[in-house]
Amino acid sequence: MHAFDVLGDPVRRRILELLAEGEQTSGAVTMVIRGEFGITQPAVSQHLKVLRDNGFATVRPDGARRLYAVDHTALRQVDEWLEPFRRFWAPHLAAMATEVARGKRLRRLAEGAGPNDARSAR
Repeated sequence: MHAFDVLGDPVRRRILELLAEGEQTSGAVTMVIRGEFGITQPAVSQHLKVLRDNGFATVRPDGARRLYAVDHTALRQVDEWLEPFRRFWAPHLAAMATEVARGKRLRRLAEGAGPNDARSAR
């Protein structure tokens, strides 16, 4: 299965978001996904299996529990595929970062310039 076929499913994308927060038990993942998507525990297990089988998630036993985590293997392949397209958004993101930094600097200066501040007298 192609990486984008795996990621094309909103349930699997949401599971990856949960796993990106840190290792999760299958029960914890199932509880969130059932609440958000209304699907059964076996359906969630099937999505976890697809993620495991395609290199997006790992699983390890911990007593009676199964702990899932993000596996970066398939994500690296997605990242490599996206490389030629970064030129479309990278300059915009860099410009936005510059503007955010400028705004933070101006706020700091404005907060530091009170009525008795030597800088405000200039």
